[in-house]
Amino acid sequence: MKNRKIMFMSPLEVETIEEVYVSGKLGEYELFVQLVYSLISPGTELAMLSGKEAWARLPICPGYSSVSRVLETGDGITEFKPGDLVFHYGSHSEYQVVAADQLLIKLPEDIDARWVPFTRMATVAFTSVRVSNIEIGDAVSITGLGLVGNMAAQLARLQGATVIGVDLSQERIQTAASCGLNFTLNGEVGDIKEQILRLTDGKGVSTHIEATGVAKVGVDSLAWIAKLGEIIFLGSPRGEYNADVTDILNYCHLYNRGCITFKGAHEWRFPTQPAEFVKHSLVRNSKIVFELMKQKRLHIEPLISHVIKPEQAREAYEGLRLNKDQYNGVLFDWS
Repeated sequence: MKNRKIMFMSPLEVETIEEVYVSGKLGEYELFVQLVYSLISPGTELAMLSGKEAWARLPICPGYSSVSRVLETGDGITEFKPGDLVFHYGSHSEYQVVAADQLLIKLPEDIDARWVPFTRMATVAFTSVRVSNIEIGDAVSITGLGLVGNMAAQLARLQGATVIGVDLSQERIQTAASCGLNFTLNGEVGDIKEQILRLTDGKGVSTHIEATGVAKVGVDSLAWIAKLGEIIFLGSPRGEYNADVTDILNYCHLYNRGCITFKGAHEWRFPTQPAEFVKHSLVRNSKIVFELMKQKRLHIEPLISHVIKPEQAREAYEGLRLNKDQYNGVLFDWS
């Protein structure tokens, strides 16, 4: 059979190729699936496309989050059958084999399949809330209102916080407002610290979630975090940034500078599968996201900017690189 797949051939060079798929005998606990939808993760995949990530040697087939239809199952598979729609961490390859012991969840019948690939972004965002001390009545700020930052803001809101979102893109700010954020600020308009202090009666926020991955943004945000507050690094820091490390550490150490707690929120701090002595896992978080989507408490539709064919991959990645205001949630439709 012919297999379409998206390839990063060299830095900034994207191609959609077609090759002959040679299928072998499935392992006992493997499934053969066909993609229905796959979602681009802008931060991770654009970093891969740059050619600067040591863990992603080019050429490579990227991919992050998928909904696929089961075509065939190994002899040991009992939970899934041909025809089932499943959510998994798949690549942008039309046909692929996935292992049942990886993250693999059958879709509920009453959920929009276009929404489900966004589950991966939501569980990435979930980590920031899981590691936080956010409680009802707290003030929380988020810098970066892309897919992950937007969902972190929505989840903090569901946690009972008053949420302030900050971004440079007016389009992303409008999207965040439509998703229920209490306040949205344009980072290029006025003094953000002054605006946040005004919104919090001069106290600052008890939790700040940094979702841009830009180190300077994280450092600048320390100034509006309340005493004994916390900063959570959700976006993976990339790029060189020079600063006075002693001054930064004093925000953590000195009470008169805030005595702020620094926390990391990388998704892989949690195991994939549920375990007896660990409350959180990627599977559990994913199933919770499904329920929030079904109840329409987590807003996905406003995040979908494009649903396109894999043959338009070059256009999609160019848009995400150069026109971030218009390109945000880009789904590939493999039907």
